[in-house]
Amino acid sequence: MAAAPPRHRRRSRALLFVTLVAALVTGLLLQPQAHRAEAAPTTFAHPGVTVSRAQLDFARSKVDAGAQPWKGAFDQMTASKYADLNRTPKPRATVECGSYSNPNYGCTDEREDAIAAYTDALAWYITRDDRYAKKSIQLMDAWSAVIKEHTNSNAPLQTGWAGSSWPKAAEIIKYTYTGTWANSGRFATMLRDVYLPKVIGGSNSNGNWELSMMEAAVGISVFLEDRTSYDKAMARFRTRTAAYVYLASDGDLPKTVPSQNLDTTDKIVNYWQGQSTFVTGLTQETCRDLTHTGYGISAISHVAETSRIQGQDLYGTDVGERLRQALGFQSKYQLGAAVPDWLCGGSLTLGLGPVTEVGYNALHNRLGIAMTNTQALTERNRPAGSNNLFVAWETLTHGDNPS
Repeated sequence: MAAAPPRHRRRSRALLFVTLVAALVTGLLLQPQAHRAEAAPTTFAHPGVTVSRAQLDFARSKVDAGAQPWKGAFDQMTASKYADLNRTPKPRATVECGSYSNPNYGCTDEREDAIAAYTDALAWYITRDDRYAKKSIQLMDAWSAVIKEHTNSNAPLQTGWAGSSWPKAAEIIKYTYTGTWANSGRFATMLRDVYLPKVIGGSNSNGNWELSMMEAAVGISVFLEDRTSYDKAMARFRTRTAAYVYLASDGDLPKTVPSQNLDTTDKIVNYWQGQSTFVTGLTQETCRDLTHTGYGISAISHVAETSRIQGQDLYGTDVGERLRQALGFQSKYQLGAAVPDWLCGGSLTLGLGPVTEVGYNALHNRLGIAMTNTQALTERNRPAGSNNLFVAWETLTHGDNPS
């Protein structure tokens, strides 16, 4: 019996040691989470989806001064169909979008009405012409009164595209328009009930899907001031961005999204459109075409910009590095560089689209990073217009914008 107490003491000390180690490990694991760059702000900044009030003020001052490229970008925007004050909204209760928008029951109408609402909101801010604000409100009210769901195979992507434009419009109108928006609460309910549930869970399709869906989820979360959804969307965005743009530091193979079960080299190569040589800046869809790649790059830049406005700068993380490398790699070939045999079988389908302004401005102008190819392409394409899906007028809002 005399030996029993020491055994108990040894067990107690061992248990204490295990407990302390577990606590230490837990603390180390949790510490990065407590300071993670994608955390929602305590107080949301408004307007704060992709474009801030300071950026809007800069653009407005340049347009008022007749300075280029902003005045040309503004003229391009106001001459577009999206700024037409006679536009008639075409809402419907069910938007049905099949693969490649076949069938297309309200898909184009919804996306373009959402872009128009954003266009009118921008035009209001720069001109202070009430007619634009009222038209933006009319478009938002028309859809919030009617839409109930998105269906068919492209529903998640469609919801992501339209859901990226709506909150950009709503943020500007709600927080800068000096008139009234009586149905802003109904619009918020539409975003919360119709759009957010469709996008927040993400997608295992090609990466541009989930990136666009997370752009929508983040923007909607800002408008709703929904910190939980913001954090969830940002975490999924970080995982997908790392799996979308390859860096040499990732190792021999690209990173993957766990839910996709890409657990063999063959599966990864197949998912990367048959590309088996991985180099920094290559994206998961480069060998598909640069148009879809541009959708992914654009969404990455939009989420990073929104995060910066909300007080957490992702440009200094791997997100910024992946965005920089993706822009440079794709811009090089969009500018006409010869495609080597090892890249996509020696052939690329071009068409990157008007997607470089936001990332170029953040990384080159704010951070001072040399981006020769991206700069050349950005300046060649000015003023950048709309891709008629979810990108619009970014020379006006972000071109050489220091704010």
